Amino acid sequence: MEPWQWPEETWRQKVGKVRAGRALKPAAWKGGARCAVALSFDSDHETNELRDGGESIGAMSRGEYGSRVGVPRILDILGRESVPATFFVPAVSALLHPDEQRRVIAEGHEIGLHGWIHELNTKVPADAERDLHFRAADTLEKITGVRPVGMRTPSWDFSQETLKIERELGLLYDSSLMADDDAYEILEDGEPTGIVELPVEWVRDDAVYFNMNRFTALRPYTPPTAVLDIFKREFDRAYRDGGLFLLTMHPHVITYRSRIWILEELITYIKGHAGAWFATHADVARFARDNAA
Repeated sequence: MEPWQWPEETWRQKVGKVRAGRALKPAAWKGGARCAVALSFDSDHETNELRDGGESIGAMSRGEYGSRVGVPRILDILGRESVPATFFVPAVSALLHPDEQRRVIAEGHEIGLHGWIHELNTKVPADAERDLHFRAADTLEKITGVRPVGMRTPSWDFSQETLKIERELGLLYDSSLMADDDAYEILEDGEPTGIVELPVEWVRDDAVYFNMNRFTALRPYTPPTAVLDIFKREFDRAYRDGGLFLLTMHPHVITYRSRIWILEELITYIKGHAGAWFATHADVARFARDNAA
């Protein structure tokens, strides 16, 4: 049947499969902070090309830039500013660059699940999706010595089975959905799951402003000054509301010489506000879960 022919029970079931439950916004954040700041970096590297079966040397070299130049540049800034962050890493990226992941953990940051080869969850069979996520968790734990407690699905692509798999993995949080500005508990078929959602949004993602494809009409270039302005305005409202400011960035996007200053300027700007708590996604999720107003 066409969607307009569906009986009510069909569209209600589809909508109700995964929903936002109770709000988990605390009255105040850790130490009485006014706003939680969760910076994240999706270390896709070469998997952006590999996941679709591609073998473009040029595209993979851009991914290599993310590891060779991008992550070290990011870690240097975070270290200098004493700011913790979360890196979401496909297992194949981790296998290609294991020393990078060990450095991330050694410097006090978090690594979260991001698929096996940055595959789209809705494009693989349910059994394969489960196997890939479990293998990814095992791989990241073997490389870093720390088992991930959170997941960001590749390209924020969330299948009908993803939440079930996250529950089997015993995850603390997900960071792939967009039903709120602030943390909430995920419902499955109307029932609480105990999994915290730390919502993402394309407006708080660097890739949508800078990525391009030279073989298509995709040219959404935005000046770095405009991107910084958008990110600052997102923070300003989160700070005013006493909420969560969560930002998604990519080492192969944000770290070019004409853009890396966005991260530096943003951290300086946020630090100019009293009561801004920089934390990993895991720390934010735990605090929100345990201190929801």
